[in-house]
Amino acid sequence: MSEFIDNPTKIREDEVLDNNSLTNYLSNFLDIDKSSFELLQFPSGFSNLTYLIRSNNKEYILRKPPIGAKIKSGHDMSREYKVLSALDKNYTKSPTPIHYCDDINIIGSDFYIMERIRGTVLRSNNYQKILTDKTKYKFIASEFVDTLVELHKLNIDKIGLAEFGRPEGYSSRQVQGWTKRYENSKTSDIPEINSVIKWLNENITESKYVSLIHNDFKYDNLVLDSNNLSVMSVLDWEMCTTGDPFMDLGTSLAYWINKDDPDYMLEINLNITSNENNPKRGEILEMYSNRFSVQIENIVFYFVFGLFKIAVIVQQIYFRYKKGLTRDRRFKHLDLVVLSYARMAKKSIDKQKIEF
Repeated sequence: MSEFIDNPTKIREDEVLDNNSLTNYLSNFLDIDKSSFELLQFPSGFSNLTYLIRSNNKEYILRKPPIGAKIKSGHDMSREYKVLSALDKNYTKSPTPIHYCDDINIIGSDFYIMERIRGTVLRSNNYQKILTDKTKYKFIASEFVDTLVELHKLNIDKIGLAEFGRPEGYSSRQVQGWTKRYENSKTSDIPEINSVIKWLNENITESKYVSLIHNDFKYDNLVLDSNNLSVMSVLDWEMCTTGDPFMDLGTSLAYWINKDDPDYMLEINLNITSNENNPKRGEILEMYSNRFSVQIENIVFYFVFGLFKIAVIVQQIYFRYKKGLTRDRRFKHLDLVVLSYARMAKKSIDKQKIEF
């Protein structure tokens, strides 16, 4: 399945880096040969920028914030590097970090280097060629849940991340924080989002559990073994923190589009979950509850918050596009995606269900 490994392409014009400055810097601690140095960009992803470095038959990944990003908590390279460093010897499914650079004079921002993990990433445009066996859908969904539960069961004291976040009042701060991010990136008035914000504030739910949470756990942030499709690694730890694990689950469920969801959600074509062979959100919730050995109260709150958070993430990207801070044409109609997630959140509130 090597043809399904994520492959980099030519760097987008407005996201080119200073090769000379970068090679001079990297040669101080990596085996870098300027004559064989090659820098490419992974075209997928909508947030932090990811590049491939090739030199002397070796490959590395470079991660940096997007141009024009002002939301530090979502683009904090030092924080992401710290998480990966703590996970390196405690969680088998995270890439190994190599170096962090806080000198913005090198490429215009801080950045870090990590290992490249070769494997299969499931996307809406490739999964049907990969999952030719219908039974694989349930296998991968089970792997998905197992990987998330394994993360949530990590002992944060033992791995040195107990002080990484502020678990007390986490849900309340998240609602407030994402509301502020929405207001700061707002480009038009969306009545459904206004209703969702009001409802979330009136229905804050805090569980007694505290875990390390990924905050963007979805299929296309997983690297699968190309031979057996087991999970090899989890990517994109930029929003990782400690807090209520069910907030993490809620976001994963919000990304999980069912085949019988409203048409406006199916049109997003976000990932593979809407395939008829794939387990539905309710089944994922049941698997998680059984494996975490917990009965989750008020799952609608966590699901609605996840939908709202995704809407705001997309709104922030659309805001940067509208302001001319990025020219990536994929972002041109993201305002419609924001509206779809807002409508879905409002529907879940009205029905008091995560499936309908």
